[in-house]
Amino acid sequence: MRVLGIETSCDETAAAVVDGERRLLSNLVVSQLDEHRPFGGVVPEVAARAHLEYLDSLIARAMDDAGLGYGELDGVAATAGPGLIGGLFVGLMTGKAIAAARDLPLMAVNHLEAHALTARLTDDLPFPYLLLLVSGGHCQLVAVGGVGRYTVYGGTVDDAVGEAFDKTAKLLGLGYPGGPALERAAVDGDPARFPLPRPMLGREGCRMSFSGLKTAVRHTVERLDTLDERTVGDLAAAFQAAVADVLADRCANALDAFARDHGVPGPLVVAGGVAANAALRARLEDLAGARGTRLVAPPLGLCSDNAAMIGWAGVERLRLGCTDGLDARARPRWPLTEMSPADVEKGAAAWSA
Repeated sequence: MRVLGIETSCDETAAAVVDGERRLLSNLVVSQLDEHRPFGGVVPEVAARAHLEYLDSLIARAMDDAGLGYGELDGVAATAGPGLIGGLFVGLMTGKAIAAARDLPLMAVNHLEAHALTARLTDDLPFPYLLLLVSGGHCQLVAVGGVGRYTVYGGTVDDAVGEAFDKTAKLLGLGYPGGPALERAAVDGDPARFPLPRPMLGREGCRMSFSGLKTAVRHTVERLDTLDERTVGDLAAAFQAAVADVLADRCANALDAFARDHGVPGPLVVAGGVAANAALRARLEDLAGARGTRLVAPPLGLCSDNAAMIGWAGVERLRLGCTDGLDARARPRWPLTEMSPADVEKGAAAWSA
């Protein structure tokens, strides 16, 4: 089973070919950092035009790298949401065109589901498991019971953690993209120098909040006379430590809820762009070990947006017969809890089998 994956939900143009044996036959990503850096963030119109420019040739390269012709594919998977609507149109319409021209099944993939299933691609992880999804636009704790079967324990009430990383990095003058720059700055910083708040820490449930933490950094910066390299490093380390404390606390509550619901303590999976943060991974690994389970984290190259995870989600759905018509629509908002009932039933049946 070989599936072409297409990802254009934000500012990465990506194409990959994945097979049913969990092999990445090709996996290509074109970053748009240079296009968006002058603006300090992603500009939707610029992103959509870049996808138009890059996607056709990138798909051709992915097919060449895989050593396949289109007639050797078993399906096409394209991100249909959530994301920036212009970019989603580009990728989904391209996927539809290939599927129609080659008479192939189409899978209109939920980007969040693709992140949720990445651990099955990289680690062949069985259902069920607990997922911490942390990225620039999303932050939630989800019990993954099967393809199309998701229970959200809690999410952020304001900023996603990746957004908080980026905005804090901008406050510290670290440039764009902010998350990796802040992590680098924090390496030699003193996290104890600045006492930043830990929103929601110690509360019941799994809800999260990062807006107040970001605001606390801004107030700290405004009170400082100078923002030298050492101070930037200390503030970056303090922010990163606060985020890790909050996420570990929320994950501990979610692990309790997961154990009550499923009778097992985990495993705990972390996915999304922020899952590449080494300090967060280390903190979650300690938590998982203390709870008698393990942490599963994708390789760094599969944490940020990529087409391999879209292709793999296509493989999972194709196996269950969850295909889509050429009338599948792009959806800028598409929570995991809004997966279609038919898909949920098929996912549940596969999990129970």
